[in-house]
Amino acid sequence: MHEELGDLERELMLIGRHQAMGSLRADPGGRLERSAYTLLSRIEAEGPMTIGQLAEAFNLDTSTVNRQTAAMLRQNLVERIPDPAGGIARKLRITGEGLRRLHHDREWSLNGLASVLADWPQDEVAALARLLTRLNRSIEGKEGRSWPRPGDRGTAGR
Repeated sequence: MHEELGDLERELMLIGRHQAMGSLRADPGGRLERSAYTLLSRIEAEGPMTIGQLAEAFNLDTSTVNRQTAAMLRQNLVERIPDPAGGIARKLRITGEGLRRLHHDREWSLNGLASVLADWPQDEVAALARLLTRLNRSIEGKEGRSWPRPGDRGTAGR
């Protein structure tokens, strides 16, 4: 099993490399930074969140998230709003521009995946998606933090 784990570790590392390399390709719309894409995706999935909630969700220091969200505020990707539940901390909500840019980047990514997987049978694409979801859920279980997915609203690890 050690050899298989080595193979898996290498391939996961390469997936990260390919994703990073993809962001270097020309894109006329201007891509979001990886941290902005990830934070916006989380806010889109869960709704408005405080900096503290985002820091907890990603296991990051609040100062790190504060710097990342400050850049997103300057770019009009998010806006601060009062906590709808009446809490003291203000929450970050995606702006129309942030949603437009997030969806643009997601479409760019989906098109890239479609191109790479064009000659794969649909059942193999579905199997890969199921296995990666299972892997991510196992990691999330170990960390005690889950990523909200469609169909399991209200079960995010917060």
